[in-house]
Amino acid sequence: MPDKGERERDVAVNRRAYHDYFVDEKYECGIMLMGTEVKSIRGGRCNLRDGYVRIDGHEAWLENVHISPYEQANLMNHEPMRPRKLLLHRKQISTLIGKVRQKGYTLIPLRVYFTRNRAKVEVGLCRGKREYDKREAIAEKDAKREIARAMRRG
Repeated sequence: MPDKGERERDVAVNRRAYHDYFVDEKYECGIMLMGTEVKSIRGGRCNLRDGYVRIDGHEAWLENVHISPYEQANLMNHEPMRPRKLLLHRKQISTLIGKVRQKGYTLIPLRVYFTRNRAKVEVGLCRGKREYDKREAIAEKDAKREIARAMRRG
């Protein structure tokens, strides 16, 4: 059983990413935040819906993620849509650069969570789904739901 500090607590999950993309690999990243951003994330005020990860040189940046301003803060509050630096090893970033240059791959934030009182972002290496792929996934989910209902009934 993990001790109290090792539990993961999801703050925000990007469900839209699983609908629009095939997630091939997942990476855990640290994120550089200001104090008011940490407090706002702890309150669950983070939106990943339109977010993506941009690799610039040998740095990864989290773009277009909205973290609401902390209400109890003073004038030193943060800007909600500012780019935030992701903390990855240089070797991981080099690997991601090579994979993103391949056709159709992009980096999408999948969830924000706390582990050992540190904010982490799970980034997925994703390929875009086409419309017929989405329909297949929905049909498969419906079939599983129907099977589960039939099993419960009799």
